[in-house]
Amino acid sequence: MSQFSNQFSRRKFIFTAGASAVGTVLLNGCLGNPPDSSSNTQVQQVSSAANISSEQAPETTKVKLGYIPIVEAAPLIIAQEKGFFAKYGMNGVELAKQASWGAMRDNTEIGSSGGGVDGGQYQMPMPHLITEGVITKGNQKIPMYLLAQLITHGNGIAVANKHKGQGLGLDLAKGGKAVFNQLKSTKNPFSAAYTFAHVNQDFWIRYWLAAGGINPDTDVKLIPVPAAQTVANMKTGTMDAFSTGDPWPYRIVKDKIGFLAVLTAEMWKNHPEEYFAMRADWADQNPKATRAILKGIMEAQQWLDNFANREEAASILGGRNYFNLPSEILAEPFQGKYDMGDGRVIDDKSMAAYYWKDEKGSVSYPYKSHDLWFLTESVRWGFLPPDSLANAKALIDKVNREDIWKQAATEAGINTADIPTSTSRGIETFFDGIKFDPENPTAYLKSLKIKKVNV
Repeated sequence: MSQFSNQFSRRKFIFTAGASAVGTVLLNGCLGNPPDSSSNTQVQQVSSAANISSEQAPETTKVKLGYIPIVEAAPLIIAQEKGFFAKYGMNGVELAKQASWGAMRDNTEIGSSGGGVDGGQYQMPMPHLITEGVITKGNQKIPMYLLAQLITHGNGIAVANKHKGQGLGLDLAKGGKAVFNQLKSTKNPFSAAYTFAHVNQDFWIRYWLAAGGINPDTDVKLIPVPAAQTVANMKTGTMDAFSTGDPWPYRIVKDKIGFLAVLTAEMWKNHPEEYFAMRADWADQNPKATRAILKGIMEAQQWLDNFANREEAASILGGRNYFNLPSEILAEPFQGKYDMGDGRVIDDKSMAAYYWKDEKGSVSYPYKSHDLWFLTESVRWGFLPPDSLANAKALIDKVNREDIWKQAATEAGINTADIPTSTSRGIETFFDGIKFDPENPTAYLKSLKIKKVNV
């Protein structure tokens, strides 16, 4: 698998370090780099869980998991706060809020033994890139296991109010393209932010732009900004748009500084989002504890998908220990209700965040076909070399441990109907009619008009 690491330099990722440093200031008390565990973590100390067989009793009750304060982290936080981790014997789980995705990467590198983390919440394909040493210091390969998808939906692309009424909606080809063309010829081209380079939230804004005929590499200025800084940057007028997870896009609407141009649920209904992953060395040393963590996450995901629980979930997540914002900023999107800020209102539960099941089946199960899309999109934009696709299956098989998910689900007594029998979810369709067939990723690349790769 050396093609992934040898042909791609970590230097392309260095500029994210600046975003990490700023995020450390904004997320007071978060784990930055170097880590500081004095005030940023939440540890639930409860009595040992009852009725756990010796065959399932975890090797250790302690683990340190990192998270970013966006709705993708909800299963980890709810599993902690509602006692689901403890139920399966993991009564020493420590949740460590991260200053930025750069900090999450850095703390994964050093592990909990060095003051970092053992795993937690990741954008895709971070686990694969860390495994191959693409984004680590000195290109050190740190094997990771992808263990569960945390969420679908819950993301949006927000745009500053100064562009309201200029056609910046789902389909930019219907009129919004003129805004980008006009600004491109000035000293201040359209500036858009994402939270970390070459992963989910970078991909979403790139796909949206390219589908509308805007080349994200030549027609706009893309910059990395930690999620919590995005609202402040838009207030000061230093950026025109940003792509990240709730609550931040919806908050700019409530703060009357911008509007939501598009939800990612509109771009790709029931799309894969962020994932739970662990350092492979920790998981290999503690296989029963790994499954216990997964069982706690699965129960939290099911709890979250009961919409009667979502008001409580918003209150928990909005608390000072976690997101530190008014719960109503989370409560409405959790019900599929979005005031888009430009006169458009969405009231559709199918557009809400889901954690356990959606219209297409399992959310929690990590389909390998989705790993392949993220790697294929990486090739599309030149983030990985073209021949990476020839080696993608081997890398996915190494990183994606859906077998561990299935073992944990079986131990937890999950209905067999909720345990997928295929590692592929099949053909995926995007809002612009483009289709991704995991059996033929090259055909997908050929169908795209705007891309860096030559196919």
